[in-house]
Amino acid sequence: MKRRGTPEADLQRAVVSALHFALPQGTIIHHSANEVSEAGPRGARKQAILVGMGVHAGFADLMVLCEGRVLFLELKSLKGRLSPAQEAFRDTVLAQGFGWALVRSLDDALGALADNGFTTRVASPIVRSAP
Repeated sequence: MKRRGTPEADLQRAVVSALHFALPQGTIIHHSANEVSEAGPRGARKQAILVGMGVHAGFADLMVLCEGRVLFLELKSLKGRLSPAQEAFRDTVLAQGFGWALVRSLDDALGALADNGFTTRVASPIVRSAP
């Protein structure tokens, strides 16, 4: 069931489900819950604790590990924009040779797999060039 007011969360659930279907057994699809949604001083303290434990600002919503490949997926609604921290994360991982993609739809996610050399059980609906 689709929840109202959570387009990125709805998209993320759909993408995770599709990736589990499309990618080989043994693939790791990981979401790093890297922010506290609690406001105020208590939330700030919790966020500081997470940062001290290794949470990285701008870390992508999903990390896909499959057959020696690593792909980071940043999910956004149709109108969503990358924060400066997300742009910095993207630039850093791309400079280190990892894959990164902005995903606004299920087709974007499947296309990102194809663009980054992942073997899937489904054909990508879109043939695209690298970003």
